Amino acid sequence: MKDLKIVFMGTPDFAVAILDRLIKENHNIVGVITAPDKPAGRGRKINESAVKKYAVQNNLKLLQPTNLKDPLFIEELKSLEANLQIIVAFRMLPEVVWNMPELGTFNLHASLLPDYRGAAPINWAIINGEEKTGVSTFFLDDKIDTGEIILQKETTIAENETVGVLHDKLMHLGSDLVIETLDLIKNDSVITSTQPEKVAKSAYKIHTSTCQIDWSDTLENIYNLIRGLNPYPAAWSNFITSNKESKLKIFDVEKEIAEHKYEIGKIIATKKTMKVAVKNGFLHIHSLQISGKKRMDIASLLNGFSFGDDAMMLQN
Repeated sequence: MKDLKIVFMGTPDFAVAILDRLIKENHNIVGVITAPDKPAGRGRKINESAVKKYAVQNNLKLLQPTNLKDPLFIEELKSLEANLQIIVAFRMLPEVVWNMPELGTFNLHASLLPDYRGAAPINWAIINGEEKTGVSTFFLDDKIDTGEIILQKETTIAENETVGVLHDKLMHLGSDLVIETLDLIKNDSVITSTQPEKVAKSAYKIHTSTCQIDWSDTLENIYNLIRGLNPYPAAWSNFITSNKESKLKIFDVEKEIAEHKYEIGKIIATKKTMKVAVKNGFLHIHSLQISGKKRMDIASLLNGFSFGDDAMMLQN
């Protein structure tokens, strides 16, 4: 059985859950690499990554390189004498880094590779209406998410599941998979499989334009887009009411298939409910956030805000 000395690399909460599992199961973490601190928000307050906060709280050796090819960082990484590196939600590594440890560098990715290679696999699985997804561990190579697959675990996606719920489900599933992968490596019993080069489904980075709702699309596609961006970064639309244009983000929704004669994008509101007419039905909105206001359930919003007779969702 091999004695593992591990360097862990990651940034967000998703990575923290895996690192925490490793610590609690007494794996030897000789170093943690995460993103540099950066200013964020209106006040430009310095923001530390979730992984940094966890590492500091648990007295772990921490490195925050701005340049992963910096000779000083490379020397410091070598000095940790790790024989394995684990990557969870981090940036692309240069070969000098991923090829350094004797036992290799493996990544946990939140999809069933080769599908949904890229930055936002959880979002795109829901946006595209998938009924299943999963997690994969694979050894890094010189491309993005293309290396030899070690293990995979599958899970279903419920019809009303949001990206927030699926994120947490895959986080826990991923923790299990990382532990299973380590057991294989320790016992020198890894058998990998090669990924095909071309895939039909990618998971490119989510941009602001990705999140804008196209009200001329089908009810199903709009519904999937909204839940695939809930709670973050959130689907959005411009709207008009009482001749005033504004912007809103939409979170919790319900779909209703129905025939109607309303104009597409028409907002129909009562004192406690709100729905939007789309091509083959209505989208019932249960929580949203209008620019300048906090996120609210629809009944609370309509208690102090009213949509006029001209209320419409707007296209580009």
